[in-house]
Amino acid sequence: MNQTDILRNNIIDKLLTISDKDYLAALFQLVDNSSVDKDIIKLSEEQILMLQLSDKDIVEGRLRSQEDVDKNDMKWLKEL
Repeated sequence: MNQTDILRNNIIDKLLTISDKDYLAALFQLVDNSSVDKDIIKLSEEQILMLQLSDKDIVEGRLRSQEDVDKNDMKWLKEL
């Protein structure tokens, strides 16, 4: 179980012990009004273009493994 699941379960456990209706209503309103699901990120034209180019690279097989990228990074850092 990851940290997010543990935290979620701990919150649920605490909520199950609360009997004050007003307190629960306030908590519900806080969670319901959270912007987690409502945030829409507007990308610039340049960001959209970069994502499209990345998709094209993937389709055309122009990929590099993380291990290869790490090796090249280390080589570059040693040259500094």
